[in-house]
Amino acid sequence: MKNPLPRYTRPFLQPLAMIIICAVFVSLILITGLMDMRRVDRSLTDFMETRGLDIAEKIEKETQINYSTISQMLRGEHIGDALIPITEDTFHVQEALINALVGHLRRIDQSWGSAGQVRKSDTREDSLEKPWFLAILNDSGKIVHAAGTLDAGLLARARPVIRGKQDIMIDLFGRPADRQDRPRLIALRRAGGNGTIIGAFDDAGMRHWGLKVAIQRAIDETVTLNGVLYVAVTDEGGRALGSLGELPESKSEKDEIQRNILESKIPSASRKITVEGRNLLEVISPIYLETMRIGLARVGLESDRADQILLRNRNLLFISMALVMLIGLFSLWFLYTNQNRHLARIEEMRKQLEQSERLSALGQLAAGVAHEIRNPLNAISLASQRLQREFHPEKDKEEEFQRLAGVIRDEIRRLNEIIEDFLSFSRSRRLEFRNYSLKDLLYKIVSLIEEEAKTKGVSVKLQSVDSVNPVPMDVDKLQQAFLNIIKNAMESIPGEGAVSVSVEPSGSTWISVKITDTGPGLTAGEIERIFNPEYTTKEKGLGLGLPIAHEIIRGHGGRILVVSKPGAGTTFDVRLPAGEKRG
Repeated sequence: MKNPLPRYTRPFLQPLAMIIICAVFVSLILITGLMDMRRVDRSLTDFMETRGLDIAEKIEKETQINYSTISQMLRGEHIGDALIPITEDTFHVQEALINALVGHLRRIDQSWGSAGQVRKSDTREDSLEKPWFLAILNDSGKIVHAAGTLDAGLLARARPVIRGKQDIMIDLFGRPADRQDRPRLIALRRAGGNGTIIGAFDDAGMRHWGLKVAIQRAIDETVTLNGVLYVAVTDEGGRALGSLGELPESKSEKDEIQRNILESKIPSASRKITVEGRNLLEVISPIYLETMRIGLARVGLESDRADQILLRNRNLLFISMALVMLIGLFSLWFLYTNQNRHLARIEEMRKQLEQSERLSALGQLAAGVAHEIRNPLNAISLASQRLQREFHPEKDKEEEFQRLAGVIRDEIRRLNEIIEDFLSFSRSRRLEFRNYSLKDLLYKIVSLIEEEAKTKGVSVKLQSVDSVNPVPMDVDKLQQAFLNIIKNAMESIPGEGAVSVSVEPSGSTWISVKITDTGPGLTAGEIERIFNPEYTTKEKGLGLGLPIAHEIIRGHGGRILVVSKPGAGTTFDVRLPAGEKRG
């Protein structure tokens, strides 16, 4: 006997291993998804940060151009000087500076008229925006408020406005030779015409205002509020030099990022903030005038669109992750179930091969035993026949003689049947297939066994076979298989009962022959062993009928299913292929 096949009963993917694999798979998908979301978020942030830095760079370039023009005007270099062309832009810059200073004096006048005092920011010593000299006069030309140092000729120069001959006088520009150290002066009629406000600015103050105007013009000319919530340029003290849009509350004295930029620890920075429920990205970058740092540019960019893009990407990513996980988990489930199915097939093949090896060994043994027994059995049979024919016992022994002779004859017949089973079991002739009517075969089998069944009180009925087409079969072998199954069903019934045979299609490629008895039924353990040659539930016989039938059915490419439970009878469901047999 060959070595037994290895038992592949343990699947490669155990439930615990499946759980671990699924957990690792899901974790990898989640990590990959999170990394991808961070990458997209970082890309959008980098794009917005680059845009903010571009805006700051444009403001810096335009500020340089505007301040250069203002500086030349303050020095008087553009008046009558061919080297400095008088252009429309030059007049616009000059006008912007004048409007800024006039607006400053108007705000001071408004503060004085409403509160009766001037704001501290307009008079304190550390403010570059304060006029070098400030005076508020009534209708009579009397000074009602003054701050700073009064120049002797300043009021005289403003006399046309003080006397009401003109509403405004501006003396800010001119050639250096023409100025003769005269302060730069603006005189305005107060709101309502009831007095005069005079402001004189020194060179430092004019440079400061020139810088503010240059920055503001640069912001107005280079920035559009398309996705930009605000732009602001502040000095190193946090005071605004120019702005566009509504700037959020400044916290520069506590701002670690701004402090790091001012200390040159980092070149620029960006941060996400929330203002009135709106998310935005603020880009902070230093602003230089030539080589001197004049402050910081703060650009607030609307991040709602980026957040929407990120949200859509996140949703798509989650959907993709879910699909990938579903596909992956389905693949793992399919692999798991498929491996179990293959393992079941391997185990079935192993059992079949083991059974075939046992059957082969038993068949060889059976053939040898049958041949050894047949010769003496034939001799015994001949001797009993001669003894019965030639020997005449006394009359009082005649009945006993005949009874014993009948016993010998019956046992010889039974031994011959056993020997025939042995020989059938040991024969392995090649099956010879031809298309034959399954109806005719079953009718023939029922007619052969009908009389024997009646003697045992069992009825055998054939039903539902009219629509069955011819089936490829070895007629003699398949007849033997069905005879063995039907005889087994008959012998399982202890008293009177019935055996029914029915035939019906099972799908498009199989035909089902069901043999049902009214016997006591079988347990699950008995069903598992019923086709083993060494197992039998009968008091007499070797239990070879069902194993022989099983091998014949399997040789036809079919299989036998057994449905039974104790007390409910047994059904043998023989499945045969309906198509043309190959090979």
